[in-house]
Amino acid sequence: MLVLEGKPAFELSMWCGTCQFLFRRLEGADGTLSLDAMRERLAHRVDGLDDDILSAFGSLLPDGDYLPLLLGVQPRLVVPGQGGDYFSGEQVATWGPDQFWGLPEHPRTPYYRTFETVVDDNAHLYEFVVPMVPPLWNDRDRVGQYAERMRRGSVPTAVAVSTLDLCRPAVSPLSTDDYEHWGLTHFLLDGHHKLEAAASAGRPVRILSLLAVGESLAGPDDHLRLPALRSQPHQRRRARPSP
Repeated sequence: MLVLEGKPAFELSMWCGTCQFLFRRLEGADGTLSLDAMRERLAHRVDGLDDDILSAFGSLLPDGDYLPLLLGVQPRLVVPGQGGDYFSGEQVATWGPDQFWGLPEHPRTPYYRTFETVVDDNAHLYEFVVPMVPPLWNDRDRVGQYAERMRRGSVPTAVAVSTLDLCRPAVSPLSTDDYEHWGLTHFLLDGHHKLEAAASAGRPVRILSLLAVGESLAGPDDHLRLPALRSQPHQRRRARPSP
């Protein structure tokens, strides 16, 4: 679980060895986290990961090891069950639909797809940015103001706590494309209006990601591969031909 102020906010991937990658919004995801003193600074360019930024947002996070990453993304808003949805697309091709419900997994929130690339012949990286509340809750005027700034060349920075989950299915007759899914998920702490504005304007935005190393379903060597993987070209996976 991702817990916000003592309440479960998101159900996350479960370590069972063969379970699907998952983030699913729960009732505790009912508000955003913003530091007013940081908002103006984060509205402009962040050239480095200085101690002031990390310590300010570190006060919101539980004790643990975090890998800071400054990533450029161009987000695309996705609605579950509609075009581009990972859960009804790539995930169903690998795991099939849920065996009880007969339906794809459902995250119960719109989310942003930003990047994907090949890890190796047997693994593919997918990146997601997940808002704490649906974009429908955002203030329309603020979204419009950010979008206009971006059209004039501004590249603002959002902040997220992130996880990296490596998930691979058991052999299943329902699978049409068997491979390991690397799910890099950024849960927004600050920047909900910026992400929606970037998606609507087709413009880039930066993510200051604090990757929770100890809470991810990945090993230390996998985390250390992320900077190199994120520097690769964006590349969609080509499904393996059926025998």
